[in-house]
Amino acid sequence: MSTLPDVFADPEDSQLVADAKKDKPEDHEFSYTERDVILYNLGVGATAKDLQWTYESHEEFGALPTFGVIPQFAASSGVSLGWLPNFNPAKLLHGEQYLAIKGPIPTEGNFVNETRLLEVLDKGKAASVTTIVYTKDVTTGNVIFENQITVFIRGAGGFGGKRSGRDRGAATAVNTPPNRQPDAVIEEKTSASQAALYRLSGDYNPLHIDPSFAAIGGFDQPILHGLCFMGIAAKHVLQSFGAYEDIKVRFSGVVFPGETLVTEMWKTGNKVIFSAKTKERGTTVLAAAAVTLIDTDMMAKL
Repeated sequence: MSTLPDVFADPEDSQLVADAKKDKPEDHEFSYTERDVILYNLGVGATAKDLQWTYESHEEFGALPTFGVIPQFAASSGVSLGWLPNFNPAKLLHGEQYLAIKGPIPTEGNFVNETRLLEVLDKGKAASVTTIVYTKDVTTGNVIFENQITVFIRGAGGFGGKRSGRDRGAATAVNTPPNRQPDAVIEEKTSASQAALYRLSGDYNPLHIDPSFAAIGGFDQPILHGLCFMGIAAKHVLQSFGAYEDIKVRFSGVVFPGETLVTEMWKTGNKVIFSAKTKERGTTVLAAAAVTLIDTDMMAKL
């Protein structure tokens, strides 16, 4: 049974950060059924034609791999950041997401999430905070998912401590696309109701549904959840190159519901580097992104 250490201590941390890391969040339980799996799959663009993702009696029915961001969401978003100087939740941006799939994803289950502060960087005028979450099966104790979530908080820097993070492998890889045409490109038009559907998987932030709240955030209309269009792009990678064991993305722009997502993919060894942009505005919305493909030859030998 894997477990997270109580504290991810770093000698370069300021006292403020060292103390914050000692504040161990309570474990958070999460239970779900086949209905939740179908709802998530629909939320990231699966259709009635994709029976393996939308029909519980299909012989290959299952969750899309990025379902792994759902069980941890309440746990990671509930981590207190009030200890940061000048913390304002309205100035928080979801910067990066890393998800590792550590075991088969059940179509229903009872999980428990262990959460810790992993890394805190002082970027001068902003803070960068990375949280790590282990999602475990309650019955077996096995880790099913590992998530690393990085948020940027504008105006909350200047507290001292390290400015550059350490290399955490696939979770921090730069993932620069090769200087050649993509090996695969998939376009998918999102629904005008995409955010209204996706929010039912647990992210009820009014920024994604309420025009007046979106206006406060500086947007003409509600925006699509970053984890939603990450899931759509990841579905494109899965359809093009097969199963993967981890995925990392950087959120570099916004998508408005109804826009078309264009995912460009480059296979390099056991990785698929990808980026995503909106067709209508040409805005890159996912960058520094890649998956590590599952070694099917290795799996066949097990």
